Amino acid sequence: MLQLSNLVGPARGRKNRKRVGRGPGSGTGKTSGKGQKGQKSRSGGSPHPWFEGGQMPLYRRLPKRGFTNIFKKEYELVNVVDLARCAGADPITPEVMKEKGLIKKTGAVKILGCGELTESMNVHAHKFSGTAQAKIEKSGGKVVTL
Repeated sequence: MLQLSNLVGPARGRKNRKRVGRGPGSGTGKTSGKGQKGQKSRSGGSPHPWFEGGQMPLYRRLPKRGFTNIFKKEYELVNVVDLARCAGADPITPEVMKEKGLIKKTGAVKILGCGELTESMNVHAHKFSGTAQAKIEKSGGKVVTL
């Protein structure tokens, strides 16, 4: 029978925390296991993990590559199969998609052609893939580019 008096902990048990600076008998007294003097014996005295002892660090030894196009247009992607969640709304605009949780921001939206569409829908978005446009029009819907 399980009682408080015969409870057994996990096999590895609990390990007590190391109490440093508690006298010579503890093994971690006086200098608290940090040795004598030097950078690592001071409080907060440890360089960042990627410090290489003054050697030219890896992030500076490697060559720089590529560039970031600051004019790149970012689209939020929605698949045709996900548009079924917006059924009943006409037309399906980015605002409706945000309301239904398909996109996070009401920025530029691109509709992709993954999946099948069962009902006709009027979809308003900033961009459509070729297959998405074909599937929406095949199901009797309409595609409007914003």
